[in-house]
Amino acid sequence: MDPEILIPAGMEKIFLLPGELCVSPKPIMMATLLGSCVAVCVYNRQSNLAGMNHFIRDHRADSPDSYGKFGDTSTSRLIQRLQESDNDKSAGRYEAKIFGGCGVVGKQGLGADTGTKNIAVARWVLKEFKIPVVQEDVGGKQGRRIYFNTKTFDVQVLPIVSRSKDLSDRKIRVLIVDDSEIVRKILRKDIESSQDLEVCAEASNAFEARDKLLEFDPDVISLDIIMQGMSGLDFLEKVMKYRPKPVVIVSTIAKAGSPIAKRAKALGAVGVIDKEDLGLYKGPKGVRLKYLAVLKAAATSILKGTI
Repeated sequence: MDPEILIPAGMEKIFLLPGELCVSPKPIMMATLLGSCVAVCVYNRQSNLAGMNHFIRDHRADSPDSYGKFGDTSTSRLIQRLQESDNDKSAGRYEAKIFGGCGVVGKQGLGADTGTKNIAVARWVLKEFKIPVVQEDVGGKQGRRIYFNTKTFDVQVLPIVSRSKDLSDRKIRVLIVDDSEIVRKILRKDIESSQDLEVCAEASNAFEARDKLLEFDPDVISLDIIMQGMSGLDFLEKVMKYRPKPVVIVSTIAKAGSPIAKRAKALGAVGVIDKEDLGLYKGPKGVRLKYLAVLKAAATSILKGTI
């Protein structure tokens, strides 16, 4: 977590991916990362209701895609969700803040004017609902990391500073995702024995991994497949779609040449390792010879993505 951000003890954190929105009647910290995408924060100080979205493009038109991806439908739905839960639906009770919309070109073929269009549609929808915009931090050329405290209704904004692509001057940061605490400890120990690698975070399932991915921005992800709630392959697919990162699959069911191994590579995994080949319980030699080498190679892979 960035040192400038103070999340009150015990406050729940919700990290939004593109296309998602969240409404909460209780104090929580909503956070997301924005490039050309836009997030709209709407709240009612009297009822303490608050919500935030994260959309990718301005108008849905006739697209079959989810309403959450588009500024007109996502922002309208956010306001409607708030009003459905609010006893006092008068527009004058609500305020809004808009963030994002910088001038970057995305991996999904989004043009350089996408950010400008996204900002415009957010303003337009809020005007239609007669909700005043009391704060904006939009445009520019740099991405943003935002934190919306729904207790105080304050939003903290930090610029996203691109990490050096030259890994020669720093350690490679690894996110370990595995449902076994013992396995995570073994992998952490061996990763941190390397002069080139360090563990930035751990997660026991895909939902924790999503939050850690957004929070810690690793260089490479070590990902198990068999986990509760969402499989590693399903998570891999989402990562490559919304937040591309080098991913190394480490699983007992990812045998060389197997359909699962082929599926993982087709979804975008840079490396696939059969966990049994590592000999995790036989000492560090197998881990260091195979696992660490694959992580290092994966971290230097070129993935064209966007925030």
